[in-house]
Amino acid sequence: MSAGIAHELQNPLAFMQKFADVSMGLIEQDGQDHQPGLEQTMMDGLRQNLRQISQQGQRASAIIADMLAHARTSPTQPQPQPTDLNALVAEYLLLADHGPRTPNGPAAVELHTSFGFDVGLVPAVPPEIGRALLNRFTNALHAVRQRQQASPAGYQPTLNMSTRRLADAVEITVRDNGTGMAEAMHARIFQPFFTTKPATEGTGLGLALAHDTIVKGHHGTLSVQTREGEFTEFRVRLPT
Repeated sequence: MSAGIAHELQNPLAFMQKFADVSMGLIEQDGQDHQPGLEQTMMDGLRQNLRQISQQGQRASAIIADMLAHARTSPTQPQPQPTDLNALVAEYLLLADHGPRTPNGPAAVELHTSFGFDVGLVPAVPPEIGRALLNRFTNALHAVRQRQQASPAGYQPTLNMSTRRLADAVEITVRDNGTGMAEAMHARIFQPFFTTKPATEGTGLGLALAHDTIVKGHHGTLSVQTREGEFTEFRVRLPT
């Protein structure tokens, strides 16, 4: 894990150093050469470099923040308490960014929910389960928007969420009709730092943290089924 953290932090820091060096070179060149139009070109280059430095700095900060959350340095761990699971799921589903609903913009994500009436109370730590669910909802919405950008007119981005009670557990299912995952990605999906998102959009720790929260923290299970270009479905089971 330490090697993985060092490797992931090394990438954005190396980019920051590179763009800082290039920026210094542009500033030094400005004092030596006054060709027409060169000043504007250098200013444009400096602005672009500063944007890149800012983005990579934010990525490094996000990695550190996620690792602090992963470390759970609190001396006392919160204890599970009887939790209205349907209410918790609904709350964090509303927190997920569903995107703009503009008349002339892309189609809004179609949301289908089915809450099991008999789910009732489940022993859980609400903030921890809530964060794990929010990660699932956010990733599902990201996947359908990615497919929407690449699909012809007529594609309807859709997210389905359901809860139900089983014999000795409750189950939460989150299914999207987004980009899906290739088999090679599917095999690595729960590894820390593995992400299908661009470098500036995710650290690859969200799903690893969700897995630890559900499997290790709540003695449940987190499974995934997917088909590239068609869908991804996550199933969360928590013991009752």
